[in-house]
Amino acid sequence: MNKVLIANRGEMARRVLRTLKKMDIKSVSVYSDADRFAPHVLEADESVYIGASPSSDSYLRQDVIIEACLALGVDGVHPGYGFLSENAEFARKLENAGITLIG
Repeated sequence: MNKVLIANRGEMARRVLRTLKKMDIKSVSVYSDADRFAPHVLEADESVYIGASPSSDSYLRQDVIIEACLALGVDGVHPGYGFLSENAEFARKLENAGITLIG
C-alpha cells in the first residue's frame, strides 16, 4: 500500500493520518467547505475538495470520493466510522475500481 485516502474528517481522520505516517504510507484527506482549514486537511500529504458542507454533498458522495482516488493514484481507502464505513455498495464500487477498503 502506497497511498491511502481517508474518507472521513476530524479526530478520526487524524488518528488514521498518524498511523499512516508511522507506516511511511502517503495520506490523502478529503474536505468539504466547512473543513477547508481543519487539522486533518493540513496534516495530510495531499488533500482534495469533495463538496459543500452538508455531508450529503460531500462525505457521502461515493462517486466524488472514488474519482478522487483514481485521479490521485490512491490504492486504499480508510472510511473511518459513520459516513461510508458500513456501506456495502461503496465497498463494491471500490473493489470494482481496484481500490482496497481498509477497515
